[in-house]
Amino acid sequence: MTAYKIALLDGDGIGPEITAEAVKVLNLVASRNGIEFDLQHGAFGANAYFDHGHSFPEATKELCDSADAILKGPIGLNHEESKKIPVDMQPERGALLPLRRRYNTFANIRPVFLPKDLAHFSPLKSEIIGEGIDFIIIRELVGGLYFGKKETGVNDQGKRYVNESLEYDEDQIRAIAKVAFETSMKRKKVLHNIHKSNVLKSSVLWNEVMEEVGKDFPEVEIKHILVDAAATYLCLNPGQFDVMVMENMFGDILSDQGGGILGSLGLMPSACLGPDKAYYEPSHGSAPDIAGQNIANPYSMIGSVAMMLEMSFGMEAEARNVWHAMQSVFAQGNSTPDLSKPGAGINMISTQAFGDLVVEELNKIPVVSS
Repeated sequence: MTAYKIALLDGDGIGPEITAEAVKVLNLVASRNGIEFDLQHGAFGANAYFDHGHSFPEATKELCDSADAILKGPIGLNHEESKKIPVDMQPERGALLPLRRRYNTFANIRPVFLPKDLAHFSPLKSEIIGEGIDFIIIRELVGGLYFGKKETGVNDQGKRYVNESLEYDEDQIRAIAKVAFETSMKRKKVLHNIHKSNVLKSSVLWNEVMEEVGKDFPEVEIKHILVDAAATYLCLNPGQFDVMVMENMFGDILSDQGGGILGSLGLMPSACLGPDKAYYEPSHGSAPDIAGQNIANPYSMIGSVAMMLEMSFGMEAEARNVWHAMQSVFAQGNSTPDLSKPGAGINMISTQAFGDLVVEELNKIPVVSS
């Protein structure tokens, strides 16, 4: 029997709740495909710091090192609670960035997808959505401002200062460019390169390398768009995009905007791919204000499972089945509080009910080998 070891990093806030629904789906996928998922939980994030003295404990590192894939829940606390943790040990700096660095997960893949029959979830007008929203954001994940040199101090005039550098070398840019072009080849063969070369020299180099890599993919049309213009176009004409590639901070911001035009970041799963290991996570935060209330939308966590099935385990057909099962739950008139307010024709369901319905719908779909 084929067996895969998955490290489950439940995270903070709503993380354990939505992870529990992902586990329901993983268990069903295993049983109906005759495989085994060895699911092992690891402490990660703010709760890990309070329980173990470190937001990314050594035991969790060892678990992730030995895992075939990592499924990570959202991490973090509200602003006031975060102050109880030393700055360098706060979840993003003390856990998330070290996780990315440890496995060089340089390619962040975030699908932005909303079929026409679910367009009512979006804040955009129906004429803007048209036949639906369907594009992919590819974000470079281990370079740029987030990983550049950082310096704080007091200058000669007694003023506090901070200095952070945006750093990329051509190999980093070439690696993410190759992923973007290869993804475009599988889709519409149009790649939007998002940059700020009118101001940033880092974008000048970025664009140069994109053009160089593009010569190996002559079938792909590359379109260069300034990041501020791209933010506008995402609201006015998202249908023009198919694959978008960008540096780290631009991707962090625009992918959240992608969730906004869908109606919620709760609809945004993601994959973070490295040369030898990948982790999968929802694109949203830990929502501590609704933790424990059984109202969080687990779609993005279960969607991350679908991406893991496809990208780490080669189970493309079953991944499509999981996507179909989730969308069927919404197509039946169900919704979650992040997407809708109670009203006529809307059946508001809980976190657990959503997971149960996905399992029910997935059970109806015949298993087809990839």
